[in-house]
Amino acid sequence: MIKKALFSALLFVTAYMLQAHEFNPAHLVVKEIKANSYEAEWMYPVKNIGARGEVYFPDSCKRETKQIEKKGKYLVESIGLICDSTLKGKSVEVVNLSVLTDALITFVELDGTTFEGIMNAKSPAIEIPLEKQIYPTAYFNLGIDHLLEGNDHILFIFGLLFLVSNLITAVKTITAFTVAHSITLGLSVFSVISIPQATVEALIALTIVYLAYEVSEKKKYINTPWLIAFGFGLLHGLGFANVLGGIGIANDQLVMSLLFFNIGIEAGQLLLIPLFSLLIWASFKIKQNNRFSTVSSYFLGGIGFYWFIERMAGIIY
Repeated sequence: MIKKALFSALLFVTAYMLQAHEFNPAHLVVKEIKANSYEAEWMYPVKNIGARGEVYFPDSCKRETKQIEKKGKYLVESIGLICDSTLKGKSVEVVNLSVLTDALITFVELDGTTFEGIMNAKSPAIEIPLEKQIYPTAYFNLGIDHLLEGNDHILFIFGLLFLVSNLITAVKTITAFTVAHSITLGLSVFSVISIPQATVEALIALTIVYLAYEVSEKKKYINTPWLIAFGFGLLHGLGFANVLGGIGIANDQLVMSLLFFNIGIEAGQLLLIPLFSLLIWASFKIKQNNRFSTVSSYFLGGIGFYWFIERMAGIIY
């Protein structure tokens, strides 16, 4: 019974992982060019489930679509807006927003003051506040969503937990991973380093394959496995940077936006620790820990190798 349940769960999760939607948030940038006159760019991911999301501005605004073109992973619509009054205090809405696509809105006033917020399928409208935004909290939500929807990062955290011997070591290990990816994320956003996205994603898949090998060896680290967590975290940080690089980031709050994005990623990681730890603990309680780690190593290795081949094919072809 245990074998059958484990096998069924493995098939279900494997199918989900292999067919999962890539995390590419939409981004609406609205810049005030003179009083009550705006230029906007609506960036929506090309790979999307369902119809493309449409932006609706207040009725007091006259809208003109200037052009629509494909830029990388996004279909970008350039929009001109002439409004009867300021957009501050008014709502912007996105219709047909996919349940798997968050939309970041960036509103930039003439003096450079910036507001940023998040829209999603549950909350498709957002009001541009009258008061100045102090902290870019939208990037905190974006960080959590990116982590929880990034299957390769989730699998890496899952594999790491097999290598640690207690909860404290697990938290330290995940934090080391966070510190490392924060370094490369920052360096990448500030254009100090640059590696092609396809190459980064292929290498991230290889980190999962290597982790699968470590799990298969049934190694346990009493102390934090710094080398694995920190070393591979540097690489995963370049993957996180691709999200911000694709949608852009507000320049006047660049450091704070990066900070909140990283805190969001760390929060997402810490949310996963109890869930994965419970699964590993349960395998010990039913005396199936050896079988569970073996199955998990094949699971990690299989998906990691599949992603590596798929991503290498994308580079070659």
